[in-house]
Amino acid sequence: MLSRRNVRIKIMQVLYAAQRQQFKSPRAYESLFIQMVDNSYKLYLQNLLIIQRVCEYAKHDLATRRAKLRPTAEDKAFQAILADNPIVSFLSDNNELSRAYEQAGVKRTIDADQIQGLYRDFLTTEAYQEYLTKGDTTSASSISLLLKLYKWLQSQELFLGMIEDHFPLWSGDKSLVIGAIKKTIKALPAEQDFYKAYQNHGEAVLEFGQPLLKFVVESDDALLERIKPLLQNWEAERVAIIDMILIKMAVGEFTQFPAIAPEVTINEYVDISKSYSTDKSREFINGVLDNLRKELQKDGLV
Repeated sequence: MLSRRNVRIKIMQVLYAAQRQQFKSPRAYESLFIQMVDNSYKLYLQNLLIIQRVCEYAKHDLATRRAKLRPTAEDKAFQAILADNPIVSFLSDNNELSRAYEQAGVKRTIDADQIQGLYRDFLTTEAYQEYLTKGDTTSASSISLLLKLYKWLQSQELFLGMIEDHFPLWSGDKSLVIGAIKKTIKALPAEQDFYKAYQNHGEAVLEFGQPLLKFVVESDDALLERIKPLLQNWEAERVAIIDMILIKMAVGEFTQFPAIAPEVTINEYVDISKSYSTDKSREFINGVLDNLRKELQKDGLV
């Protein structure tokens, strides 16, 4: 599921955490990296479960309305179509998916009161009212509604709060997870174990991420010595921690992954610095990496 960009960000975060916590063992780096990779999958499952729970709350709403001593006309006319449609029913009846939620621990991250609040607010939206008026609960119509629900959720503080409470670093995976959820919804109903496609670590982790992390950790001193002479009158100790981490990672890519063009590597790390480092980091990293690329090419290492 992860792209190389997501993997780069996770390695950067691992190396930053290692400096703050003073990791002693190489295994600690790898363990944290795999944990962060797994969290991306858990984040995907949590997003999917929130959508499912919001829809399923319609059944609770229906039961509450029917239990009233004096139900209103609106109560009597209410139908739980948000839950009683083929798409949500597929999710609700999928025992394998339920076990995946349990094994990943995401059920514990869902707050029932917040789900109720999201459900109540969504009932007032134009998207839901249109779905209710049409009464069309076919797969196509329900998929369209769930996509609208998910887009609406992304603007809700309750939804964002549930995510950030358990996945504080989720911004690095945001676009990836959003894309995966949209792809999932559009493909429903699907195979019972459809979610496993997002569980596999894949090439970006196994063939790129783990080797890059291992190289940077094992070659830290040598990388620093290679970088120091090209810091443009800056002492290494004065360089922002994130900037130095990104430069070391880029050198690792230059030398260990010849299939990746150096220009692509530079662009990727400059772009990452825009979100995770200082305002001046973009120009600084770009200049240092360009000079490093030339030096490495001269030495036949790139």
